[in-house]
Amino acid sequence: MSADTQKKAAAEFALKMVVNGATVGLGTGSTANYFIEAAAAKAKRDKLDTKFVPTSQATYALAQKLGMNLVTIEDAPFIDATVDGCDEFDGSFRLIKGGGGALHREKIVGSSSKFMITICDASKKVETLGAFPLPIEVSKFGVNATAWKIERALVHLGYKDAKMSIRVTKQGMPFITESGNPIIDIRLGKITNAEQLDGILNNTPGVIETGLFIGICGVVIMGTDKGVVELTRA
Repeated sequence: MSADTQKKAAAEFALKMVVNGATVGLGTGSTANYFIEAAAAKAKRDKLDTKFVPTSQATYALAQKLGMNLVTIEDAPFIDATVDGCDEFDGSFRLIKGGGGALHREKIVGSSSKFMITICDASKKVETLGAFPLPIEVSKFGVNATAWKIERALVHLGYKDAKMSIRVTKQGMPFITESGNPIIDIRLGKITNAEQLDGILNNTPGVIETGLFIGICGVVIMGTDKGVVELTRA
């Protein structure tokens, strides 16, 4: 079973959250798009009054095109559940997200939910986070100064071989988030203490948000070759 087939199966399994009266956050990225398309079809078919909160302009555009009932996080600050993808997750339900660049808004919406559901294919499950580059959204003011502070913090934490780079687009231009900020991607290989790393990075002047989602995800719905597996955090 291909990764895309696994993602679609996970997205369809998560449709149980799309019910009358619910407010559901919509993630960003190719995996989230499978859920958005399936949720739009279910809401239309069953004539549901479900409200949906998008996490990015791309998600908003797709959901609007599909005729979904959209509200903003300002209109719906308390969300029943958010369904989103991830770049990695471990056995403690810690995630790395932000490959698509929407980590700041995804974290705001996800943490405003009763619980966050991550949908993914089996390749996203890891023993230890860090193989996927960790995105850090930083202020556009003083990017190099912030990068230096991050590098110094990483060395202090023992990540002496970390590789950092400012994200660029396919056209070679600096990648800018919808909040107007650049992203620094950090290749760590292995994150030994995610909570400590997240705390120190978030206390670094110039850092807007990290791609570490800790204590936010409550359910992982993972497509596998043998079917869909639902994992729930204790």
